[in-house]
Amino acid sequence: MIDIIFGTRPEAIKLAMLVKLCRAKFPEKVRVISTGQHKEMLDQVLEWFEIRPDVDLNIMTANQSLAGLTSICLEKLNEFYSINPKPNLLIVQGDTTTAFASALTAFYNKIEVAHVEAGLRTYDKWSPFPEEINRKLIGQIADLHFAPTQMAYDVLANEKIDEKKLHLTGNTVIDALLYSKNKIAEQNYFPQHLQEYYTGTKSDIKIVLITGHRRENFGQGFQGICLAIKMLSQKYPEVSFIYPVHLNPNVKEVVYELLGDLPNVKLIAPLSYPDFISLMDRSYFILTDSGGVQEEAPSLGKPVLIMRNNTERGEGVAAGVVKLIGTNADQIIIESSRLLEEQDYYHSFLRNQNPYGNGDSSEQIIKLIQSHV
Repeated sequence: MIDIIFGTRPEAIKLAMLVKLCRAKFPEKVRVISTGQHKEMLDQVLEWFEIRPDVDLNIMTANQSLAGLTSICLEKLNEFYSINPKPNLLIVQGDTTTAFASALTAFYNKIEVAHVEAGLRTYDKWSPFPEEINRKLIGQIADLHFAPTQMAYDVLANEKIDEKKLHLTGNTVIDALLYSKNKIAEQNYFPQHLQEYYTGTKSDIKIVLITGHRRENFGQGFQGICLAIKMLSQKYPEVSFIYPVHLNPNVKEVVYELLGDLPNVKLIAPLSYPDFISLMDRSYFILTDSGGVQEEAPSLGKPVLIMRNNTERGEGVAAGVVKLIGTNADQIIIESSRLLEEQDYYHSFLRNQNPYGNGDSSEQIIKLIQSHV
């Protein structure tokens, strides 16, 4: 038996096609577990991919600390394994608290662990926080490491991971993206509350899509990001800046205070996954501090400016499909202005090769785990 566990929206997206393919290939041999770390946002994704978990640990409570989240995840998953059959393999994804606590619980129960999207590093334990340390600790526990890129593979090899346990698979997010892009096209799908940007009065307007939510940017970082967006909106009144605002009060309060009254800045609630993919595809370029967007947007042919001081996804920077610009307002304004004004600069992002694979990562992983079924 194989268990696949997730708790946040990004995890569910990046494991969705693996879940669907495993259930088709190994019926009755796959158990899907949700911790519910991001309950509302997670449910939207599961509905889109038509996935229903077999188990819901429901660990999320209001104003939960990282320590509390880790503790309850360890406790509930360990309790589950104390009264239910243990799998031969537990699959975790990425760098969330769910992934780390689940890997640690598996270790305590002598269950082998497979790590999807292994080998991403900044070598700065505070950025991204707490993801950098989560990912490194999972790497010490994992028995199978599925590296999404050659750079990630090389990182793990340099960390002396046994080559027999190390596999280059590509990134499963591209599997989910291509599936969703096809489904969106077939259904002629777009966010209904943004219809004016698709078939209405604003259908010809350039959109700059913004996402920002990382803990390391709380405070001064978000001040710089919001100041830059405000000045850009004034400099380019013909451009629409659309910002799905994260629910975290450390983000929401600052964003609405600084950007809430600008006519061409549209602050909206977090989008469902298909809505977000549709809006990415509609946008001109993207300003983000997200991880997954760095991988998804290049596959849609969209330039990405990363508002962080470092990134664990250095292959995108090296390939020239994204650019790391930090959170300084002046730098954000300079780079965004170049993309809006200089066609050669804009197209330089699009001429480079996307390093994240071609959409068959889940199929490759299934071949590598079938001996554990």
